[in-house]
Amino acid sequence: AYSDAVNAVAPNYPDISFGVIDGFDPDKTANANVAYLGFAENEGSYLVGVAAALKTKTGTIGFVGGVHNDLIKKFEAGYVAGAKATKPDIKVQVKYIEESDLSGFGDPAGGKDAATAEYDAGADVVYHASGASGSGVFEAAADAGTGKWAIGVDSDQYLTASASAKPHILTSMLKRVDVATFDMIKSVADGSPLTSYQTYDLKKDGVGYATSGGFIDDIKSKIDEAATKIKSGEIKVPTTP
Repeated sequence: AYSDAVNAVAPNYPDISFGVIDGFDPDKTANANVAYLGFAENEGSYLVGVAAALKTKTGTIGFVGGVHNDLIKKFEAGYVAGAKATKPDIKVQVKYIEESDLSGFGDPAGGKDAATAEYDAGADVVYHASGASGSGVFEAAADAGTGKWAIGVDSDQYLTASASAKPHILTSMLKRVDVATFDMIKSVADGSPLTSYQTYDLKKDGVGYATSGGFIDDIKSKIDEAATKIKSGEIKVPTTP
């Protein structure tokens, strides 16, 4: 959301370094004093897809996206790839709250409706990449009862979930904004500011998964094995479904 503003202002302040989280240059020509800090969301999503496939009892899992755009399709692509690599015959239901309207990231009721439909259709694990709409996904998991799981996104959402939702949050895909921000500040302090496009992937500790709640302790070694293969290049994670 801030990329346009930063891109417009940065040339007027050439001695100042700017960093934009999830930033992009609409003109595809990066300003010399701006770093666009992005993430390999597909890689982190692959790992929680592995977790979902290992934990499902029904053989069906779900994905709820906030808006059907290129960014959120990266989450879907990684999640589905990780799940199918782990359990080839797994069924993955996919729903988007909105096709293009950004309100899909702030619609808990829409998130709940989408997730409820997936649970009702047999899914027992649902991963969301839907911003604030995710609270509705968690509510749907709690309402669906014992054995129904939800997977959070960006931060460790087990830590901020309601008491009723906590027992249902299997894990969360972590987007390590803290790592990217630290790197940006350190680069400026060291006199060699980051510029252009920087992608924070598994190798850079830019994405990962949460273990709060202890619900994936029994499968952590298998998830970590997948992470190692992604880092080595043995596994290539798609960015589109």
